[in-house]
Amino acid sequence: MSEWLEKRISDIAEVIAGGTPSTTVSDYWDGGISWITPNDLSSHKARYISRGERNITEEGLKKSAAKLLPRNTLLLTTRAPIGYLAIAEKEISTNQGFKNLICDNSQIDCRFFYYYIKLNVEYFKAFATGATFPELSGGTLKRIKVLIPDLPTQTRIAEILSAYDDAIENNNRRIALLEKAARELYREWFVRFRFPGYESAKFVNGLPEGWERTKFKGNISYITGKLDSNEMIADGRYSFYTCAKVIYKTDSYCFDGECVLLGGNNATGDFSLFYANEKLDAYQRTYIVTPLNDRISCPYIYFVLVNYLQAFKTSSTGAATKFLTKRMLDNFYIILPPKDLSDEHYRISKALFDERINLQRQSQNHARQRNLLLPRLMSGKLEV
Repeated sequence: MSEWLEKRISDIAEVIAGGTPSTTVSDYWDGGISWITPNDLSSHKARYISRGERNITEEGLKKSAAKLLPRNTLLLTTRAPIGYLAIAEKEISTNQGFKNLICDNSQIDCRFFYYYIKLNVEYFKAFATGATFPELSGGTLKRIKVLIPDLPTQTRIAEILSAYDDAIENNNRRIALLEKAARELYREWFVRFRFPGYESAKFVNGLPEGWERTKFKGNISYITGKLDSNEMIADGRYSFYTCAKVIYKTDSYCFDGECVLLGGNNATGDFSLFYANEKLDAYQRTYIVTPLNDRISCPYIYFVLVNYLQAFKTSSTGAATKFLTKRMLDNFYIILPPKDLSDEHYRISKALFDERINLQRQSQNHARQRNLLLPRLMSGKLEV
C-alpha cells in the first residue's frame, strides 16, 4: 500500500478567486466565455460543467476580478452555500462566490481531488468564518491540510469512482432522451392533434369530434401526503417525495402504484413534478395525483401538468412561499381524448416511463456502491 502524505492545498493547487463584471455595462455580457455562479451548481448533479445561465465577454473578463480558468479546474463555492463543487469541462470563469483550484498535475489528479473534497466537505466548512454569512477565505483554503497517496494511486482511485459516475451520467442522458420522446408523443397527439387517423377527423370548436375539454375537478384526484419534511432517512426503503426537486428516502409508505407527484409549495413558484410507479411516501404539502377518469392516464396527466407549470407559478398564492391549493387545481382544464386513443398513448408512453424508472434504479445502485467505496478508498483502508 502506498504511503499517504499530508500536504497543504497551496502545495498541490493554485487558488484563484472569481469575480463579476459590472452589470451596467452591456459590452461585458452575452459573450463567449462561460461564467458560473453558485446558483448554476445548486441543482447540478454531474461532475463536469461547461456552461451556466450567463456568459461574459473578453472585455468583461479584463475589466473584472474574474479569471479565465483552464479545463479541469475545480470550482468550489466558498460563501454560503459552501461546498458546491464541479470540474470545469472547458475554459471557464466564475463569480466571487468561488475559490477555484487549479491542480498541479504532477502532484494531484483533479478527479481524485474532486472526490476527496466531496467526501470531506464538512471538514472544509469548519474552516469558514463569519456568523451570519460564513465564508472560506482564499488564505485559509491554501493552508488546509489534506492527506493524499502517490499520483498513480490517486489516478486508480479516481478511475474506480469515475466508472460509477460515468454510468450514472450515461443513464441520465438516456433518461433525458426518453423524457423527450414521451413529451414529443404527447405534444404530437394532444397539442398539435396529429394523432393516428387525424387526417379524417372532424373538428368542433377547436377539438376533434368526440374529444372533451373539462376541468380537473372530477377527473383528477390529488391527495396530500402526511409526513413532515424532516421524516427523511438516508438509507430508507421507500422514496419520499417532498416539494423539493430531489427524491429522498424514508421507511414508511402511504401509496403503492402509479401516480404523479406535484409539489404544493415553493418559495419561487417553481413547483416540483415527478412520475412514479412504486411504494412511496409524501410530504404533507405534496400532492399524489391519479386519474379518476379512464380516458386519461398518469403519463398523460404528467405532461398536462408539465404544460401548466408556468400557469401554476403565475396563479399560486403567498408572499414568502407560493402555494397551490386544491381549489385552484380544480379550476384548471384538461382535454379528454377518446378511450381507445388514450389507451394507445398509455401503452407507448408507459413503456418509455418504465425504461426511465429502470435506468433511475440502476443509477441509484451505482450511487450506493460508489458511496460505500468512497470513504474506504479515500482513507487508504481499501488497497487499489
